[in-house]
Formats: sequence, C-alpha cells, structure tokens
Amino acid sequence: MRAYRLSQFGLDHLHMKSSPPPTPGDGEVLIQVKAISLNHRDLMVIDGRYHPKLPLPAVPISDGAGVVAAVGANVDRVAVGDRIVTHFVTDWIDGPFRGEYLKTSLGTPGAGLAAEQVVLPAQAVLPIPAGYSFAEAATLPIAALTAWSALVTEGGMKTGQTVLTLGTGGVSLFALQLAKAMGIRVIITSSDDEKLVRASRLGADETINYRTTPEWDRVVLDRTNGVGVDVVVETGGSGTLERSLRATRPGGTIAFLGAITGLRSMLNVAPIVMKRLHVAGIYVDSKRNFEKLNRFLTSHRIQPVIDRTFSFEQLPGALLHLQAGAHFGKVVVEY
Repeated sequence: MRAYRLSQFGLDHLHMKSSPPPTPGDGEVLIQVKAISLNHRDLMVIDGRYHPKLPLPAVPISDGAGVVAAVGANVDRVAVGDRIVTHFVTDWIDGPFRGEYLKTSLGTPGAGLAAEQVVLPAQAVLPIPAGYSFAEAATLPIAALTAWSALVTEGGMKTGQTVLTLGTGGVSLFALQLAKAMGIRVIITSSDDEKLVRASRLGADETINYRTTPEWDRVVLDRTNGVGVDVVVETGGSGTLERSLRATRPGGTIAFLGAITGLRSMLNVAPIVMKRLHVAGIYVDSKRNFEKLNRFLTSHRIQPVIDRTFSFEQLPGALLHLQAGAHFGKVVVEY
C-alpha cells in the first residue's frame, strides 16, 4: 500500500512510501480510497502552522471517498463494497460540539487520507449521495458541510434573506449553490473578474471585485439599502473580518471559518457590541447534519464545482495548485 508521509514540516518533505496494508480492528472499517479533496487546512498541517507539535512522520489530508474493503468486529451498519464518504470529525455524531472532538479530526491528529487504504471508525463514514462520483463525494466533508453549518446550523437562514460569501474557493461556492437552492440572495467577492462571471453563472446575484474595490463592505451596504447582509460566510480570516463586521446587519451572523489572511489582528470590536452581532466559529459540523446536507444535495441535484483533478502521483503538484490560489471550486486527487 502506498501513502504520502510527512517526515518534516514543509511540502518538500511530503513523500510517497510503501507499507503493508492496515487491518481494521473492533468497530473499524478498511477503506480503499478512490478520491481525496484538498483544503487550506491541509496546507497549514503540512507547513506546521496548524499543529506545530504534530508527531512526525504523519499522513495528511482530511477529506476522502472510497469503497469499504473490509470490516472489523462489531460493525453492522457498514458492509464490504459500500461506496462511502468520510466524516471529518469522527466522534461528532450529533448534538453540540465538545472540545474532545478535536482529537478525532481526520488528516491529523486522526488518520490521514493521502493513502491508498486507511482504517477508520465505522461511525466515520456515510453513504455517498446518489449520483455522485467518488471525486464529487470527496469535496463534501469539509467544504460543503462547513457551508451548510454557516448557512443553516449557525446562520438559520430563510428564503428571502441575503448572504455574503468571500472568495470562490470550495466553501464559498458551496455556500452559493446551497443558498440559491434555499431562495437566498447571494453576494460574492473575488479578486478576479473572470471568476466573478463564473459565479454569476452559478446564480450569484451580486459580485464585487475586492482588488479593484478594496472598500467592498461599503458596496455591500449600498446593495442592501444600507442595512447589511444577514450572514457573512467569512472565509478570509483576520484580514477581512473587520470589513465583514461592517457589512453585516444589526443582529446578523458572522460565520467565521477561514484563516487565509491570518489568525491574529488588531480588531475593532465595536460593531460586535453596537450591532449585537453573533460571531460563530465554524468547525465543520456533526455527522447528523452531514446526513441532512446529503439529502438536500440529492433533492436539489447540486453538483460540486471541481476546479481540477490530479492523479495520486501528482498530489504535491495539486497542493501547489491550491496554494497558488488560482482555483475556482475544489481541487481533487483521484486514485
């Protein structure tokens, strides 16, 4: 079995190695991985920003889809041959988030998916939505479920409301597609006019180029009659949060999930207090809500936007492509 192992922090230290295939234990399943999708989190893990004390060597990558190749003892809801997608926070089945769930996140500290075979808890897999390929299913565990959490679990959005989503990566485009299926008005930003045209074709109601219009929060207010949006899907991080606060209506929600622009800043928190804003940290969502998302995707026939597909041997190049930031939607690796 081949797997990519990180011997030291840095993409230059990610190398493919061969080892005997793993064996599932009590309550576990062996997955033959067919596709993985990449997230900014994976880049942070590899370069040591996410978990600087991570024991090495380690297998990275958080999202995957495949086929059940074997099952261990006391597994009765998953069978050999099932087409499955992984659940990122393996112990978060239902209910509110708890701190100990962090230790069960896939792609470190839990098992990494950059391998041909991987053993996971049986509770950490779900059936692939009807009609989805392995590549499409692999885009769901973090990006799609994060967007669902922002709009539904935390945002509680309703038909006729307005959402602002930043950028055109995987989470933002899932937020766009899900929101439009819910009858929600969507404003989206990008630094690339061509990407904004593509976002419009997916249904975006308003687009803003934040490079040519750096005070994009003012534009958002203008386009919402001075009120602001109901929810911001805040994928940027510390560098965009202050403008997001200004672009949100009184009583609205900032679904904070990104760190692309960093995690530290000198932030003016006055809008949080004066506008009674709800700032919700989004760490994906529970398995129960993943199941709800998959039913919604199937009923509304939403197809994930895949920017580009690489082979397993090209994983380092796929990560470089994601790092460059030129992608529109998800970057996928197929085996």
